[in-house]
Amino acid sequence: MNSERGGVRTASRLVVKVGSSSLTTPQGTIDVDRVDALVDVLAARRASGTQIVLVSSGAIAAGLGPLGLPTRPRDLATQQAAASVGQGVLVARYTSSFARYGLRVGQVLLTADDMMRRSHHRNAQRTLDRLLELGIVPVVNENDTVATDEIRFGDNDRLAALVTHLIHADALLLLSDVDALYDGDPRRPGGANRLTDVRGPEDLVGVELGRSSGRVGTGGMVTKVQAARIATGAGIPVVLTAAAHAAQALVGADVGTYFHPGGRHPGTRLLWLAHAATGRGRLHLDSGAVEAVVGRRKSLLPAGVTGVEGDFSAGDPVDLCGPHGDIVARGLVNFDAAEIPDLLGRSTRELASSLGPEYERELIHRDDIVLLEPDLTGASHV
Repeated sequence: MNSERGGVRTASRLVVKVGSSSLTTPQGTIDVDRVDALVDVLAARRASGTQIVLVSSGAIAAGLGPLGLPTRPRDLATQQAAASVGQGVLVARYTSSFARYGLRVGQVLLTADDMMRRSHHRNAQRTLDRLLELGIVPVVNENDTVATDEIRFGDNDRLAALVTHLIHADALLLLSDVDALYDGDPRRPGGANRLTDVRGPEDLVGVELGRSSGRVGTGGMVTKVQAARIATGAGIPVVLTAAAHAAQALVGADVGTYFHPGGRHPGTRLLWLAHAATGRGRLHLDSGAVEAVVGRRKSLLPAGVTGVEGDFSAGDPVDLCGPHGDIVARGLVNFDAAEIPDLLGRSTRELASSLGPEYERELIHRDDIVLLEPDLTGASHV
């Protein structure tokens, strides 16, 4: 056993994410043997007293066979139709498999909006907590049948990381059809080296992160590294490995790649603002405003904004861009998009004098701003 992986071995609340390719046949049908093998491992861990939340992809993939679709559809409507058919197939399979151990499952379907809106966020948290208290194994998936950009959420990897934070889990296990993160493509001549540990971004310098080319899945190493970064940034250790190695990973064996937790524990609101929210528009800042917001962590005032894009309402998340168009932060705006052009470049005192005292306030308060910077995957993060 690896002593550094004790956090996974002793976790009392655990999130396990499994991808489509680990659950289905190449033809898109549920692979009963694979599902049962995974459930065998999870039920054994559950019997030791650990609470488990399973974040499972596979609804769209499971719907391909019944609908007679040869490959994953590209258009949203057909994806949602496949998810509608496949979700029932998937949950029925889990229900039957966990029943072999006297365990019951509960289906929880979430969208990015559920992670963004505070009332939805709290309700999801209460539901998952109560299911765990009742001894149920929650099976979480994206609500593909009503989602828009949620279907491109990252093959549930990012959702799993956010759920891990949402329920204050002790560890996250990402299961895939790849046994670890490598510094290159292991299929190439000469192979590649397995990364046993990732302690920070510096360990990923020069690492090739390929995207999925699979028939039924949408994720890849990019989304898994992004998910690991979300979780470890919240102080939660992550193990990435193949589904076949799940049992070894859960006892702390040296399999897969272990992402060490960081020291920061950002608040839930800032986490979802950075990783679950999608900017509904953009505010363009001059260099002085960038320095104030990023360098000195100040609120964003109208005087430092040079332009506005998008159609958004007060309270929506918007991206804050520097003079060269790069996104430097995201925040919850206090005004509708239609109001902002008349405010640009003007001081709050001037606005209060000409428009009324309700305009003597910031566009975005500093408590509602999260700073972003590109990581090695090209995504932005806290």
